[in-house]
Amino acid sequence: ILFKLISIIIETPAAFPDTVKEKEAPTPGEDIHLESSIPHTDSGIGEEQVANILNGAELETSTGPDAMSELLSTLSNEVKKSQESLTENPSEILKSAPSISSISQTKGINVKEILKSLVAAPVEIAECGPEPVPYPDPALKREAQAILPMQFHSFDRSVVVPVKKPPPGSLAVTTVGATAAGSGLPTGSTSNIFAATGATPKSMINTTGAVDSGSSSSSSSSSFVNGATSKNLPAVQTVAPMPEDSAENMSITAKLERALEKVAPLLREIFVDFAPFLSRTLLGSHGQELLIEGLVCMKSSTSVVELVMLLCSQEWQNSIQKNAGLAFIELINEGRLLCHAMKDHIVRVANEAEFILNRQRAEDVHKHAEFESQCAQYAADRREEEKMCDHLISAAKHRDHVTANQLKQKILNILTNKHGAWGAVSHSQLHDFWRLDYWEDDLRRRRRFVRNAFGSTHAEALLKAAIEYGTEEDVVKSKKTFRSQAIVNQNAETELMLEGDDDAVSLLQEKEIDNLAGPVVLSTPAQLIAPVVVAKGTLSITTTEIYFEVDEDDPAFKKIDTKVLAYTEGLHGKWMFSEIRAVFSRRYLLQNTALEVFMANRTSVMFNFPDQATVKKVVYSLPRVGVGTSYGLPQARRISLATPRQLYKSSNMTQRWQRREISNFEYLMFLNTIAGRTYNDLNQYPVFPWVLTNYESEELDLTLPGNFRDLSKPIGALNPKRAVFYAERYETWEDDQSPPYHYNTHYSTATSTLSWLVRIEPFTTFFLNANDGKFDHPNRTFSSVARSWRTSQRDTSDVKELIPEFYYLPEMFVNSNGYNLGVREDEVVVNDVDLPPWAKKPEDFVRINRMALESEFVSCQLHQWIDLVFGYKQRGPEAVRALNVFHYLTYEGSVNLDSITDPVLREIPEAYFIRDPHTFLLTKDFIKAMEAQIQNFGQTPSQLLIEPHPPRSSAMHLCFLPQSPLMFKDQMQQDVIMVLKFPSNSPVTHVAANTLPHLTIPAVVTVTCSRLFAVNRWHNTVGLRGAPGYSLDQAHHLPIEMDPLIANNSGVNKRQITDLVDQSIQINAHCFVVTADNRYILICGFWDKSFRVYSTETGKLTQIVFGHWDVVTCLARSESYIGGDCYIVSGSRDATLLLWYWSGRHHIIGDNPNSSDYPAPRAVLTGHDHEVVCVSVCAELGLVISGAKEGPCLVHTITGDLLRALEGPENCLFPRLISVSSEGHCIIYYERGRFSNFSINGKLLAQMEINDSTRAILLSSDGQNLVTGGDNGVVEVWQACDFKQLYIYPGCDAGIRAMDLSHDQRTLITGMASGSIVAFNIDFNRWHYEHQNRY
Repeated sequence: ILFKLISIIIETPAAFPDTVKEKEAPTPGEDIHLESSIPHTDSGIGEEQVANILNGAELETSTGPDAMSELLSTLSNEVKKSQESLTENPSEILKSAPSISSISQTKGINVKEILKSLVAAPVEIAECGPEPVPYPDPALKREAQAILPMQFHSFDRSVVVPVKKPPPGSLAVTTVGATAAGSGLPTGSTSNIFAATGATPKSMINTTGAVDSGSSSSSSSSSFVNGATSKNLPAVQTVAPMPEDSAENMSITAKLERALEKVAPLLREIFVDFAPFLSRTLLGSHGQELLIEGLVCMKSSTSVVELVMLLCSQEWQNSIQKNAGLAFIELINEGRLLCHAMKDHIVRVANEAEFILNRQRAEDVHKHAEFESQCAQYAADRREEEKMCDHLISAAKHRDHVTANQLKQKILNILTNKHGAWGAVSHSQLHDFWRLDYWEDDLRRRRRFVRNAFGSTHAEALLKAAIEYGTEEDVVKSKKTFRSQAIVNQNAETELMLEGDDDAVSLLQEKEIDNLAGPVVLSTPAQLIAPVVVAKGTLSITTTEIYFEVDEDDPAFKKIDTKVLAYTEGLHGKWMFSEIRAVFSRRYLLQNTALEVFMANRTSVMFNFPDQATVKKVVYSLPRVGVGTSYGLPQARRISLATPRQLYKSSNMTQRWQRREISNFEYLMFLNTIAGRTYNDLNQYPVFPWVLTNYESEELDLTLPGNFRDLSKPIGALNPKRAVFYAERYETWEDDQSPPYHYNTHYSTATSTLSWLVRIEPFTTFFLNANDGKFDHPNRTFSSVARSWRTSQRDTSDVKELIPEFYYLPEMFVNSNGYNLGVREDEVVVNDVDLPPWAKKPEDFVRINRMALESEFVSCQLHQWIDLVFGYKQRGPEAVRALNVFHYLTYEGSVNLDSITDPVLREIPEAYFIRDPHTFLLTKDFIKAMEAQIQNFGQTPSQLLIEPHPPRSSAMHLCFLPQSPLMFKDQMQQDVIMVLKFPSNSPVTHVAANTLPHLTIPAVVTVTCSRLFAVNRWHNTVGLRGAPGYSLDQAHHLPIEMDPLIANNSGVNKRQITDLVDQSIQINAHCFVVTADNRYILICGFWDKSFRVYSTETGKLTQIVFGHWDVVTCLARSESYIGGDCYIVSGSRDATLLLWYWSGRHHIIGDNPNSSDYPAPRAVLTGHDHEVVCVSVCAELGLVISGAKEGPCLVHTITGDLLRALEGPENCLFPRLISVSSEGHCIIYYERGRFSNFSINGKLLAQMEINDSTRAILLSSDGQNLVTGGDNGVVEVWQACDFKQLYIYPGCDAGIRAMDLSHDQRTLITGMASGSIVAFNIDFNRWHYEHQNRY
């Protein structure tokens, strides 16, 4: 009965673990009534095994009789409770435990009966199997059917553990293995775990032995699954019974042998292993111990009868009765734990399986989605690529169309010009229109005017009426409506590290492009920023080029006036990487999202991008040029991305300015450039100071301090009365929506820039476009310099500073296109700008204004103006103290347009939108309004420094530095330094002084009439003559040392050019050119119509250049750049000129050393009717000026366009010498001693006539002074602008044939007709007005 009770106890938690959680399982007790006999099903474990396991468990857990009795009483109470619940509510039990079909009520049953039932025929076993109890509630059945398979369906393999010598605590493990295999418990049969021997042997082996565990597990699991899911929930399937006849004939021993055949060895092994324990617990009938030997001997026995006898013996019964209590309690607890553990295990494994399956399903879904997205991405990429190809093709078509139009116009100009093949004076247009070209010189001045095909007098333009201008209060009111945002704090920026090079980062890695399909490295939406035009489009970068293609379908683009677009370059742009010279980060609308790219053709183009990340990608896709070579910064991409403040700190320009190596103008231009000022955005146009205050007197004395402005104050604070007004406005500020400011207008706005430049195209068109096609009211038009100065001192809404053009562009003051600008109230017609009385013509005004800018008064104060505009007084408390605070929307960092997403917090200014109170909350509109405000206010430059700017060193401190441009010294030297006589008496017809110290051979190269050249070594000590410590005893104090090969008469063959020249050529200075490194001489005049290149080291011919149809008569070289590259121009009797490119790297004409035999000219310049006799080329201005034997002089661009003829006075017909300075002076010497000075734009500025027959002319590097020499042997110095004579040197005994200046402009070397050279001391500073007045 104990066995049966235990079987019930163990089954109960497994059968309904969820429903009976709080109740303990029933324990053995006297009053339990069992209703029917217990069927035998395969539980997979033998009785002996269990008994031994129980006894093994007791070893660990028995704690003495007290504990045992206590536990027993607890158990009996629990059993009573559970029995009551059984009798009270049998249906509940049935519901919760459908697996319990019947419970036997057998009182006092003994072991013999159990054995009888064990060895009973298997047929009986099959017959007495219980019928499954149907579910009383169909819903419950459905629920059970739904729950059970779901809970366990993934648990498809059982854990079978071999049970050899199980340790005492391993009951849970073993039973999990066993019961999992025969897991019929939940499916409706009440199996008895101790009735194992009633099952067929095969099933026992399957479940307990490790031999056949694979098949057992699969069969049991399948039976479980089938059983669980079938409609009637049958019991676990059993093995087919033995045939009846063999069962009948067997003896009981045989039957026992047969039944226990397979399990007996296991039982024996258990008895032997546990012999010491069993010998103590199995007591004889009189309490005596059994001998160990009796148990051990069972190992060798083969009969099961001994086993059965032992199990049926009185000792076994006694032992069980004695030890059962604790062992049963242990067993019950173990069973309960086992059931819970097994259930948890099954659930966990099921969940894990479900998780794995779900994960696999999710992976499948994910892979499928990934595949689909990759397909879609691939298709999109292909579409994008096709679109890009279409875009590039259409862009190329547009570009070709634009280029073709330009070429057509160029050819038309060349042919129909009055000097062209089809031209005649009568054919020339009645009115030639001109526009300012975008070409910049080295100081970023735009001075060149070119023919304007779109020019007109704008006769249709009206004048604005006075009523169209709002009052100042209206303007202020419209500007006050923004609420302020905190202005960005001005921490010192992190230092820019110039060590190392981050540009080694590979292009692709930086841009995160894995595989480049096709040639386009980067393509991004961008805006082309040009004056008054912002054009949306696409910027594409390949490995060698940049393309920009405007989006012509953009509604904003369609609205732009075609007249404005005609002046906008780059709408269908293409730029080669090889042409890029500098890349600067720029701001647009106060956002750091733009780039400005400077090209080799001296123009620039500006783009705005969606964000800073794109800017970085673009910079890393472009060549590594930095910000160019001018500012002493490395050519690295990080320099292009550096902030203005970092550029300022890292550059050497401030030190150079302090040492007076560069002019005030050049330094201000540098500050403007790095602070983000650009010609491409009129709101950020470069800003220059007013420097003079006297615009009234007849003569201007630049030595009087009273004529100069106080540069330590902003323009608004110069007038004390007006300064008080501004200070009060700031102190009595009441508007909560905006921070206080002194000025409601700015010193630099698009409007003011256009009003200054309204007389020259393309600014006239821009002005009319911005003002609805109307010129300003005549009273408001810029019509007088003096009036503009007065207004800027009196009007409370005018604090304009100047633009750089005031210091170099006289054409801006002339109404050359004849615009109708109206009549002022005082009945004066507005035409050219009224100049101060001290300036007789615009060129005088610009020249004197520039002299004032470079004067000592300005040099001493300029750093204070820099503090106001670019420095520490630009913002913060210092700006308040200096009366220098402008509207907050003019400052960098005051607003981030990207961050404006919440329109509720802000209002759109009334001035820009008429709005309904319910519909005005439009973010885009708000941003547009904000942009309009920023455009309106002007923009303050980026702040370059947050400490005071250092002052410029005084000119006196620097007077002994040899390189300084301003050295006011006493004239201690003699005029003539030295005379060097060559052995040959042949006249020296060409002198080239390439004396820069960094050259391998600083030298003066001379060439005689007989084509004998000499490379005379130059010694730079002459620069220090007169300096402290100077001594005549030092070795080389004559600056020129004669070429030893000529002096010794030893290597004359290395110095003689023997090739024959054409007999009709007169050898003069124009026949030779020496390269900047002194290593090559170019000579023309050969009979085969070529010019030739010779090495000065060996005298050997290195290149012959053909191109002309007749003898080449003159050569000229431009100034050379880094690397020694320069332009060479050849003029010929065929009346044309060819422009060539000299490669300093390959030392040949042309770019490609492989095609050096047949180099191609860069341009063919036509227009002359006669032999070309003189030519000069200036690379900085991009101009070639040439003179024909019988006139005239023509001006061409280096791209081949004929700009104009320089028409001299009537008697100036036959030009012979030309000299052009980068400052824009063109001096031409005509036959019979006549000189003319032209501006590069063709205006005759001065003329003179002298008696000498001049053979050589020379302009100083600043273009201010002219040096001449001729047959009289006299060197004379003139002021270039008006030919005022400055100095005459003592005459020489022979005529002067050639001249050149040393690099420091301190020594003049002349080639004489007598075959000698003379070196003169020259110091242009001594004729400087400040030197004359002060020193």
